[in-house]
Amino acid sequence: MKKTAWIPGVAGILLVVALTAVAASLTQISLDGGGSSGMTTDSLVGGESGTAAAARSTGPEALAFDGQYVWVTRQFSNKVTRLKATDGSWSGTFAVGENPVAVVHDKTGIWVANLESDSVMRLKASDGSVQLTVEVGDGPGGLVSDGSYIWVANRNEATVTKLRARDGIVAGTYKVGARPVGLAYDGANIWVANNKDNSVTKLRASDGANLGTFAVGRGPFGVAHDGTNIWVTNFFSGTATKLDKSGSTLATVPVGDGAAGIAFDGATLWVATNGTDSVARVSPSTGAVLATFSTGKSPMGVAFDGANIWVANFGSNSVSTTLVK
Repeated sequence: MKKTAWIPGVAGILLVVALTAVAASLTQISLDGGGSSGMTTDSLVGGESGTAAAARSTGPEALAFDGQYVWVTRQFSNKVTRLKATDGSWSGTFAVGENPVAVVHDKTGIWVANLESDSVMRLKASDGSVQLTVEVGDGPGGLVSDGSYIWVANRNEATVTKLRARDGIVAGTYKVGARPVGLAYDGANIWVANNKDNSVTKLRASDGANLGTFAVGRGPFGVAHDGTNIWVTNFFSGTATKLDKSGSTLATVPVGDGAAGIAFDGATLWVATNGTDSVARVSPSTGAVLATFSTGKSPMGVAFDGANIWVANFGSNSVSTTLVK
């Protein structure tokens, strides 16, 4: 079976890939509203271009779970939508900045990165009201919390900004590789996927010291910590790289074309494969793909709510979930 993969924001690039059989389909939940024709989408390899597919969707890209709700960024509508995790029902849509592409939850609220506004907003989880708006670097597009600080990947200037979560004060800005996208926290360090440098950078969370930059696959995008090791998805390689905490490569395993978002559920890893409209469930010990599930079009972000996996379908204006409705 052959399929043509759509890459968000990359004009004129088509990938034709052989797909393995897909085991089952996840529950798909449509988001309200329509697309915004004429808006641009952030490219995975730099540069921006509108696409017909993007015009049909509000660009769901990233998700976060706050203990009760799943929050979904919708890049082309400049909004985030809140879904009840227990049944997937709509529970509000809230205006944010321009082109929201990343979201994370911490004890202070819901943090949203607005790519074109060069800002990060903190929303009150109970009602979606804006509590803080903080100017950061050029093109904020990745977020992670270390429990006390929010770390922001600034895609267009190769830096990461550290914000004090309680008040949004900038605690530092640190140089990393070209086009930082994904972030993860391992309990002591921040790991940064440098999408255009084919590398990850390790920053010490306490002071931002650069502890090393390590080669991975082509187009690194998502990063996750499985409790022991670091996993990096490589969009253009269709692989995931497993690193130990020193940065040494332990394995590189095939997961599927357009490997994008990644999440750990406490036992296995889930990787959105953007080019195959599916999500792969991967063993962290062996790297074997245990199962593959159909999603909506062009899945990007993945999140775990403690019981179910949620996937943002960039090209379908929907989310997919293991929740059975």
